[in-house]
Amino acid sequence: MNYSGQHVLVLGLGESGLAMALWLARCGATLRVADTRNAPDRLSQLKLAVPDVEFVSVSDGVFNAQLLDGITFVAVSPGLSPLRELKEIISAAAAAEIPVWSEIELFAQALTALRQPVETTQTEAVQTEAAGTGATETEAAETESTKVEAAATYTPKIIAITGTNGKTTVTSLTGLLCQRAGLTTKVAGNISPTALDVLRTCLDENTLPQVWVLELSSFQLHTTVSLQADTATILNITQDHLDWHGEMADYVADKGRIFGKDTIRILNRDDATVMTFSNANSITFGIDAPEDADCFGLYNENGMQWLAVAEAIESEDGEKKRKKKNQIEEVLPVVIKRLMPADALKIRGQHNATNALAALALCRAIDLPFAALLHGLRDYQGEAHRVELITTIAGVEYYDDSKGTNVGATVAALNGLGRGPDGTASANRLVLIAGGDGKGQDFTPLAEPLAHYGRALILIGRDADAIRHAVSNELSAANIEIVACDTLEAAVQRAAEYAHAGDAVLLSPACASLDMFRNYAHRAEVFVDAVRELALARGEIS
Repeated sequence: MNYSGQHVLVLGLGESGLAMALWLARCGATLRVADTRNAPDRLSQLKLAVPDVEFVSVSDGVFNAQLLDGITFVAVSPGLSPLRELKEIISAAAAAEIPVWSEIELFAQALTALRQPVETTQTEAVQTEAAGTGATETEAAETESTKVEAAATYTPKIIAITGTNGKTTVTSLTGLLCQRAGLTTKVAGNISPTALDVLRTCLDENTLPQVWVLELSSFQLHTTVSLQADTATILNITQDHLDWHGEMADYVADKGRIFGKDTIRILNRDDATVMTFSNANSITFGIDAPEDADCFGLYNENGMQWLAVAEAIESEDGEKKRKKKNQIEEVLPVVIKRLMPADALKIRGQHNATNALAALALCRAIDLPFAALLHGLRDYQGEAHRVELITTIAGVEYYDDSKGTNVGATVAALNGLGRGPDGTASANRLVLIAGGDGKGQDFTPLAEPLAHYGRALILIGRDADAIRHAVSNELSAANIEIVACDTLEAAVQRAAEYAHAGDAVLLSPACASLDMFRNYAHRAEVFVDAVRELALARGEIS
């Protein structure tokens, strides 16, 4: 990739901002970097790598149009909102027809460039080689032609994952499955490290992978225009980040930017919003048995729940036909193929079973074999702070889902743990600890799963009263108590008092953590410590 002669403005010097700056400098661009902080943590690292970088501190927190002076394009960090910090400069850039791109857009452009054979360089090398061997011009031309034709372009498979919840689990799992299938694989994006950092390292080490598995947020997708993934998924869409996007419709539209023209779309058929992106090139997964060829689901047989796929029965001429939306085509019957029992997964909950189905569908979309994928599924341990089983005390399981920072994540955790291994509901077995900074969310969707599966609701944090108000009527009707606690430690103690053997205590706050903790990981640390103290107090080793 060559940005020589281009003057680029990088906005924000967080992890993505630094990655973009280092990549652009490597590719020959002249840099102007702006941040709302006077001395960002990564500034010294940037100046060491790019001594001639121009750094601008924006003291009022708003990037202004003057920063665009002489700029070819803008590279923007994903955490900066187009409704706040970027509002003025985005408008000015649009008026001046200056592109605004994300780190993922720069990554996509880099892959496009890597796919092109570098014929000039190869030609020069071959001519030099021919001259050194005394070859005739004709022989040299023939050699040159052969060499250029044989020169390999870089054509990796690109798998992209987004959704309100479950992105990190599905991304990590998909990466593991690709590796188990024998492909060199890099996992990057929102999951960290950044895609450009990984690409830069791979180029330096001459170790470009066969597969890229990318976790992408709506923030990253907002300014991404040329990504062409081979296959991509939207796992689910629920209300989140409206302080950044403004309207739900804008949030949904940004999620949809993950799909290129020819991308095989892996869609959650249980989510009506996700299914609005369905087209003739779609494969679905869901909690019910699959009905269409190549689609995935959960299949119940004799009280056991299986991960399953629908396979088309071959016609008499040996061909298989897939049903395609909005096309008149004979639909052949399918047979359900059981893949593995859901309870063979080490990740718990029905929502994680569907995460596994999504990962399988993504890998099958690039033609990876089932045998290797299923072995990988059995080995996957899950991600920290995502419905992670901490311990069992007096027959009660304690789960850390501190990463559940929005209502949709907590609903998924409740529904996932509230069902038994056979997919049937287990009433009143969950004690939920929730609360924190709600970011203006609507908490009413919590009421239904709590009424079905809850034994008690323990509230903490700034928006405890807002949650209580949203769910109190339904929980009162279901005789489920709501209790408020001042600390997470106290909440763990109260939860233990309510829980019976066979129950589960679930920390899934549905809220951000910054009102009480440094971050969600710190919240999880406090929870785990409190659970271990409880185990010690009850004479159990944790």
